[in-house]
Amino acid sequence: MDDLLVRYLHFIGIMLLCSALVVQNMLLARDVSTSIFKKLVAMDALYGLSAIVIFVAGCLLWLTVGKPKSFYSTNMLFQIKLIIFVSMAILSVVPTAFFLRRRALVKTEQVESLAIPHYILVIKRLELVLVLTLPLLAVLMARGVGL
Repeated sequence: MDDLLVRYLHFIGIMLLCSALVVQNMLLARDVSTSIFKKLVAMDALYGLSAIVIFVAGCLLWLTVGKPKSFYSTNMLFQIKLIIFVSMAILSVVPTAFFLRRRALVKTEQVESLAIPHYILVIKRLELVLVLTLPLLAVLMARGVGL
């Protein structure tokens, strides 16, 4: 039963992360209104929260419930998947820091729109490309590839 609950939480986290990332990419532009910016901040918070859920549930699946630890630890595809996930987490720090700094500005000043730097757009697009590789790696792992 624990296995099912942890897997369920893992999948819910994945769906939320993907949804938040897609919404962020749909809302992002070179210049956004304050109302769109507030939505971007909310989606960034959801993205971070879902990444934490994925990480915790994934660690539980890896180390305590489900398949034996060696199934994951010795699989090269799992290691690649973990590297991609951690890379996404590191990349997401930059946009999150930008959103948090600008959020304070939006609260204190009357700003009608905000310019979004090009590097934020590039990072969010890169995260979207990286997240698309994870299901392929998961399917291959489930088939025993990489063992």
